[in-house]
Amino acid sequence: MEERPHFDSASGQALVRIQPSPVVHLNRAVAIAMRDGPDAGLAHIDAVLELGELASYSLVHSARADMYRRIGRTAEARSSYEKAPALTQQEPERQFLEERIRQLK
Repeated sequence: MEERPHFDSASGQALVRIQPSPVVHLNRAVAIAMRDGPDAGLAHIDAVLELGELASYSLVHSARADMYRRIGRTAEARSSYEKAPALTQQEPERQFLEERIRQLK
């Protein structure tokens, strides 16, 4: 089986060093979740949120909500999803988020 590249690979670490933006760190957290599971990803997303720079970025809240949803923590998932719609300018994203909120009620 071919190994997929990930953010802990040499190229992923280089990207974090070259472009250490909060969004790159968020993308790394999502990649870690895909590789190691939602609990691991959630820990990294929470670390990104603690820095404060992405507090008004809808995708950090929707990613966090998805991690909670995947591990069955419905109340936390709903709370995170509810933060995201007001932060996006994209109507399709808003509709998707509102549907997720409805599914978790």
